[in-house]
Amino acid sequence: MNEVLKTISKIGIVPVIALDDAKKAVPLAKALVAGGLPAAEITFRTAAAEEAIRAIKAEVPEMLVGAGTVTSRERLDRALAAGSEFIVTPGFNPDTVKYGIDKGALMLPGTATGGEMEQAMALGLEAVKFFPAEDNGGIKKLKAMAGPYRELMWMPTGGVNTKNMMDYLSFPQIIACGGTWMVKKDLIEGACWDEITAICRDAVKVMLGIELAHVGVNTESREEAERLAKLVSGMMGLSTRDTGKSWFACDNGIEFMSRKGPGTMGHIGFKTNSVERAMYHLGLQGIEFDESSITYTEKGAPRFVYFKGEFGGFAIHLVNR
Repeated sequence: MNEVLKTISKIGIVPVIALDDAKKAVPLAKALVAGGLPAAEITFRTAAAEEAIRAIKAEVPEMLVGAGTVTSRERLDRALAAGSEFIVTPGFNPDTVKYGIDKGALMLPGTATGGEMEQAMALGLEAVKFFPAEDNGGIKKLKAMAGPYRELMWMPTGGVNTKNMMDYLSFPQIIACGGTWMVKKDLIEGACWDEITAICRDAVKVMLGIELAHVGVNTESREEAERLAKLVSGMMGLSTRDTGKSWFACDNGIEFMSRKGPGTMGHIGFKTNSVERAMYHLGLQGIEFDESSITYTEKGAPRFVYFKGEFGGFAIHLVNR
């Protein structure tokens, strides 16, 4: 997969921004980064787009910046000259898409039909925009179309928000969601940077969906693990489960290890909607992971990982729900 596409996938949400005043571009970008969304599609619906892209690239280098509403070769040239790392078009114009490919640009053309998607695939594209998503049947339509297009990934945009984005992101062929709900015009005009940051943080929290899965306790033997699991579950009137390597107690809330595992005392497991995205976003906060502990899905995405170090004698891991 293209490296920029990989980053877009890890970020998961791409704010789609229309700026009337390029001077607001940098503080807006900093607000998005603070909220955990270091990506933006700056639309060429306004005259400020080119200057805004240049300013963000110069002053917020950690930001992944693309250009949207690119409807002509001239706009595409201006977007690339300003530093755009990906190009998004509202519809599928073969001439514009081919021109961008010839320029070496990462193209994400807008599509709504199978015919447009097939044309994009024929040009060698790995992903396309699905626009306007909700008005075109949403995730239900994409799932219905997925059969013949299993190698294609989509970035739905249009009508997506915090409430419905997981309907999309839980489907494997969705690379990310584009949206405007965290960058509404009134928030930008009012310079409501803290509010934008808060909306972004909430969106990231919902996207990752991190929750406590279980607490693991180290024991000296399989017999000891079984005894403790049955004792604790019996007191609470809850179930036990034998995994072969451990015994789960209290309806899977506590895991008694048959032998000493990671962590002096044991481990704490958290489940998430995506270990890969969680690793990326937690990494932005400076959290480090034990790379040797990662296990992968059949498609090569991380599904399990331990954090580096111990926390009160416990190791911590993430696992896909």
